[in-house]
Amino acid sequence: MNIQTPNKNNSLEAFWMPFTANRQFKESPRMFVGAKDMHYVTADGREVLDGTAGLWCVNAGHCRPKITEAIQKQAAELDYAPAFQMGHPKAFELAERLVDYMPDDINHVMYTNSGSESVETALKVALAYHRVNGDGSRFRLIGRERGYHGVNFGGISVGGIVSNRKMFGTLLTGVDHLAHTHDIEKNAFTRGIPEHGADLADELERICTLHDPSTVAAVIVEPVAGSTGVLIPPQGYLQRLRDICDKHGILLIFDEVITGFGRLGSPFAVQHFGVTPDIVITAKGLTSGVIPMGAVFVKDHIYEAFMQGPPHMIEFFHGYTYSGNPMAAAAALGALDTYEEEGLFQKGQELGQYWEDALHSLKGLPHVIDIRNIGLIGAIELEPIAGEPTKRAFSCFLEAYERNLLIRTTGDIIALSPPLIVEKSHIDELIDTLSGVLKDAA
Repeated sequence: MNIQTPNKNNSLEAFWMPFTANRQFKESPRMFVGAKDMHYVTADGREVLDGTAGLWCVNAGHCRPKITEAIQKQAAELDYAPAFQMGHPKAFELAERLVDYMPDDINHVMYTNSGSESVETALKVALAYHRVNGDGSRFRLIGRERGYHGVNFGGISVGGIVSNRKMFGTLLTGVDHLAHTHDIEKNAFTRGIPEHGADLADELERICTLHDPSTVAAVIVEPVAGSTGVLIPPQGYLQRLRDICDKHGILLIFDEVITGFGRLGSPFAVQHFGVTPDIVITAKGLTSGVIPMGAVFVKDHIYEAFMQGPPHMIEFFHGYTYSGNPMAAAAALGALDTYEEEGLFQKGQELGQYWEDALHSLKGLPHVIDIRNIGLIGAIELEPIAGEPTKRAFSCFLEAYERNLLIRTTGDIIALSPPLIVEKSHIDELIDTLSGVLKDAA
C-alpha cells in the first residue's frame, strides 16, 4: 500500500474541523493515512479496526476493487456532465437499480450530495407536493426529539438534538416534535426491538389535534435513530405512525441515511420493518462513503403530481450542480455491485445473533447502564460522570484508538456499526478491546 505521510510543517490550524474538539485534536492529532477492507492505517503505521464504518458509511469496506475501478474508468471517460437539462447514462442506470430495492409504488429518485441535502430535498418535495395538489395550507413539519437529520436549516429544524440547534436562531417556523422512544427504565438491555413504547406514536395524534391535521405536511423520523445513540423503534411504533399519517393525509418520510444499504440485514429499513413511507432519504452507504452522494426516493403519486402543465416547463425548481455526478454515479454502481455479489445486504441477518451475543456480553462491566442492538448496529450506554457529561465515553474513544480500535461516541453512548464485510474474528477483537477499555475506564 502506498501511504502518504502528513506534512510535519503543517500547523493544522487552517482546517476548522467538523463536529470535533479542535483544540484537543490539534494538540494530539489522530491521523489516518491509509485504509483497506476492515482497517485504517495511522500516520505511525498502526492498523486500526474500523468499528464504525467510517461515519456509518463505509458499508462495503475500505478501498474495494469494484468501486475503485469504476471511479478510475469514469474519470478517464466523462468527468462531469451538467445536471440541468442534460444527463449522462450512469445517472439513469443507477436510478433504475436503486428503485428495484424499493416497494412497487416507489419508482422515482432525485440525487443529492449528502444526507443533509437529501433531508432538505425531501422536506421541499413534501411542502411543494401539497401545494401543487391545491393543499397549500399544509406547511407544518413534524420531527422527533433526539432526531438527527443533518446540519442544514431544515434538518436542524426538524431534528431534535439540542446542541445542533441552540446557536442558530429561530430556524424554520411551523415545526413540532414527537417525543423520542428511548425508555431505559422499561427497555434496558433489550435484545433487538424493544417491547414497550409503541403508544408513543400516539403523540402524533395529539400534535395533529393541537395544530389541526390539515396544516401538517409531513412527519420525518429515522427508523432507527443513529447519531443520537442508536434508539430502536418499539414493536409496532413505525406502523402506528404510518396509520396516523394515512388517516390525516400526511406524508411520512423515513430518514435512512444510516439504516439504508444493508445496515439492518436488509437493503433498507423499509423491508426490515415492513412499513412503506412516502419518501425515503439516503446517502452514506450509497457509494460506501467513497464519493459524496445522496438519493431521495418518492412514491409514484408524488412524482406524478408534479408532471403537469406544459411539457417544456421545469416541474420542480430544485437541484444541485452535482446531482447525479458521473463520478459519484460510477462509485455508487460499483458499490451496488459489491453489495450484491458479496451478499452484504444479508450480512446483518447472518451475523446478527453473533453480534447481539457479543455486544450483550459487556453487560455488567463498570458504568454500563444499557446495551442496544439491531442488525449490525450496536450501542453501549454509559453512566455519565457527575458534572462532566460526555467525558466518560470520549475517554473510552481515545483509549480505544490507542488500542487500535475506532469507535463512535455521542454523549455518553458508544455507537458501533462495522463495515458489512465484518467477520466473527473482527467482532471478537472489537468486543475484547472494548471490554478492556471499559474495565480500565472504571
